[in-house]
Amino acid sequence: MKLASIAAVLALSAASAASAQAASDWRTPNPDNVLVFETNKGKIIVELVPEVAPAHVERVRELAKAHFYDGLTFFRVIDSFMAQTGDPKNDGTGGSDKPDLKAEFLFRRGAGYAPQGKIGATEIGFVGPLPVYSQNSALAAMTADGKVAAWGAFCPGVLGMARASDPDSANSQFFFMRQHYASLEKTYTAFGRALTGLETIRAIKSGEPVVAPQDVMTTVRLLSDIPATQRPSVQVMNTASPAFTAMVDKRRAEMGGAFSVCDVTVPVQVK
Repeated sequence: MKLASIAAVLALSAASAASAQAASDWRTPNPDNVLVFETNKGKIIVELVPEVAPAHVERVRELAKAHFYDGLTFFRVIDSFMAQTGDPKNDGTGGSDKPDLKAEFLFRRGAGYAPQGKIGATEIGFVGPLPVYSQNSALAAMTADGKVAAWGAFCPGVLGMARASDPDSANSQFFFMRQHYASLEKTYTAFGRALTGLETIRAIKSGEPVVAPQDVMTTVRLLSDIPATQRPSVQVMNTASPAFTAMVDKRRAEMGGAFSVCDVTVPVQVK
């Protein structure tokens, strides 16, 4: 009886350890950095990444809190590229009454970056759910701040800020990536990524411009502004966890020389 009790305790301890390990592979994102888009095509849940583009994240947060985006349409949508919205005129010529933003195409790689190897001489990794490229970390020893430059990868689901020809002309308009588009990298600001809803993004009606009726964002809310009883529970796999690294390694092995950081999907649980 005593031996059976000890065995039961050991089994319970092992189960608890396994559970704790599994829990450590996941994180709960800051609700101030999660946007919930309700559209006529479905729901999109996005995590903003202020470590990469603080001013752009703050602007989108501010406009969402003011309900600026409610009712705006997707006025320019290219099937194999992106879906653009965020213009109160719904034609690409408008913006908010706030000043334009300075470009945040690059950021200094610091805390929060989860390395996931190299592709050629370029390092790849993640900041939260956002895939990023960066200079070789060996160069950090030669920089004044001990960091290297990094930039967002415009993979499917990534949010980028729209702008005019002036790099410092972003204001309120943004776009969801439908496919990877490498030519935007280091020339547009990436500031978040869809955790769920890529199928919704790809279902948005396309056109340049989109003919009426255009698909619409009915509401855009920060998770922190949604009443607790109505708020979805969101868990995201920690991209710095061993479980995520194992997943990346598996995908890399499957893809071989064709592997790209865009081939990695960050697991998400929503209840």
